[in-house]
Amino acid sequence: MATIFTKIACGEIPSYKVAENEDFYAFLDIAPLAKGHTLVIPKHVEDDYIFHLDEKVYAGLWDFARKVAIAMKNAVPCKRVGVAVLGMEVPHTHIHLVPLQSESDLDFRKKKLELPSDEMAAIAGAILKEYEKLR
Repeated sequence: MATIFTKIACGEIPSYKVAENEDFYAFLDIAPLAKGHTLVIPKHVEDDYIFHLDEKVYAGLWDFARKVAIAMKNAVPCKRVGVAVLGMEVPHTHIHLVPLQSESDLDFRKKKLELPSDEMAAIAGAILKEYEKLR
């Protein structure tokens, strides 16, 4: 049975796409810690633990996440883009990329933002535009 993230990457469930290539997909988190909070996933591997990925997929995922983070930094006002790999809530390997003003912005216990769909779409579009410049 496909995970929710596989269904998102396949277009079965709508998402705010910020980047995509043949093997990986990045989209905005619908319950973000900060504006631009993005999830990066492998499209074809549903393992729930990042360290189970084979070396090629693992390296490719981080290379893709790096490009997405560069695009995010150019599109979303922030001092840095933070990284977290938790993998507890969805059984599909994913990397969280979070625009940061301070280290406390990467606290997953804090209340999540609720952004209107037009703002989410605008943020996703801005990141995607920057990502396309990197290709």
